[in-house]
Amino acid sequence: MKTVTMMLALSLWLSSCGSNEGSSASADSSAQAASSESAGGNPDYDPKRGTGKFTDVVISPTLDKALAEKGKATSDVKCGSCHKLTDEKLVGPGWKGVTSRHTPAWILNFMTNTDEMINKDPVAQAQLEICLVRMPNQNLSDDEAKSLYEYMRQNDGVK
Repeated sequence: MKTVTMMLALSLWLSSCGSNEGSSASADSSAQAASSESAGGNPDYDPKRGTGKFTDVVISPTLDKALAEKGKATSDVKCGSCHKLTDEKLVGPGWKGVTSRHTPAWILNFMTNTDEMINKDPVAQAQLEICLVRMPNQNLSDDEAKSLYEYMRQNDGVK
């Protein structure tokens, strides 16, 4: 009986972090709803940048390889146990294509202001509903976050 219960629990857990089909539309509609709310309800919140200190982030069109290497080292220690570099989910979502799905400010704010982003951002909340695990705050410095972002860009094919 214990085996059956464990198998059922395992299959429910695996299916909850399965396909991401349909969540994009849900996240998009949630972002639009937040955008309209922010005009009247929360003027400080911008769904394109999230909430945090990063606002107008200027990104070079070419990759900073040294910065990306620092990002890889940080990823190996703080991120790799939950995130894959592909689009496959592990505990959290895969990183492939993340720099084309979100603005640099949104990604940097999510990395450095995780708890508040999950509490306020509809896209982050939709991802939480898919994976069912709240990303822990890794207490990244701004420099660590920027290097991780550059590593994500490298992973997405920026040369």
